[in-house]
Amino acid sequence: MTDRPLTLMAVHAHPDDEATGTGGVLARYAAEGIRTVLVTCTDGGCGDGPGGVKPGDPGHDPAAIALMRQQELEASCDVLKISDLELLGYADSGMVGWPSNDAPGSFWQTPVEEGAARLAELMRHYRPDVVVTYDENGFYGHPDHIQAHRITMAALEMTALEKTPLTPKVYWTTMPRSLMQRFGEVMREFDEDMPEPDPAEAAAMAEIGLPDDEITTWVDTVAFSGQKFDALAVHASQGENIFFLRMGKERFGELMGVETFVRVQDATGTAIPENDLFAGLR
Repeated sequence: MTDRPLTLMAVHAHPDDEATGTGGVLARYAAEGIRTVLVTCTDGGCGDGPGGVKPGDPGHDPAAIALMRQQELEASCDVLKISDLELLGYADSGMVGWPSNDAPGSFWQTPVEEGAARLAELMRHYRPDVVVTYDENGFYGHPDHIQAHRITMAALEMTALEKTPLTPKVYWTTMPRSLMQRFGEVMREFDEDMPEPDPAEAAAMAEIGLPDDEITTWVDTVAFSGQKFDALAVHASQGENIFFLRMGKERFGELMGVETFVRVQDATGTAIPENDLFAGLR
C-alpha cells in the first residue's frame, strides 16, 4: 500500500474546456479526496477579446487575451477545487482553416513528440491513476483538441515503456447522441431565430458523440452541476460562445447532471458499463 492519493489527470486544449467536458467529474472527485490535475495545452489567445472582438479584427490582442484567459482558468480551478494546474503554454491554433493553424509555435504545428515528452514528464511526476482527454477527432474536429489527444496518447505510450505502467485507466470524453439531439432542441428554445443547419452541417452534427450503447462510463455529477455552471461562468470573456450559460443554473443542472466517457485503457478488469472513473481502483 502507498500513501499516494488516487489521482485524476485531465488533459484539455484551452481555458474553459476543463469546465465544459469534465467540470462535473473534477468537482466530484475533488470532493471525494482524489487529487485532480488539469493540464491545459494552449493559451487561448484565439478566443474573444473584450467586447467580443474576434481574431483578426482590430483590437484583438492575443497576448492580452491569453493573460485574461489564464486568470479566468485559475478562477475556474478554484471553483472546481482542482488540486494542480499545469500550463503547457502553446499558442492557440484557432478553429479549422484559420491562418493561425499554420503559425509557427502554434499547438497544431508543434511536433507530437515534443508535446508528448513534456506531458510524459508530468505523468511521471503526478502518476495519475486515471487520465481523461479527447478522442482522435477532438470530439468535434478542433485542431487543438486533436493535438491534445495525440500528445496524450503518445505520452501514455512513452510512460508505458517504463518498468511500471503509470496509468491503469484512460478515458476519452464523449456525449450520448440522444443528449446531443436534446441540446439542439434546447438551443432553438433559447434562440428562436437560430436558423436550421444546412444538410452538411446537420450530417456533421449527427456524427458528434456516440450512440448511447457505445458509451462505457456514465458518471453522476448532478450534485456538482452548480459548480460546473459557476466554473463556466468565470470564463466570462468567452460568454458569447458558451451556450450553456444562457439556460440558467437550474435548467443547466437538469441537462448536465451526467458526464460520459469511453474507456480505452484499463488494468482493473472492471465490467462495463460503469458509473465511476475510479471503479476497480478503490
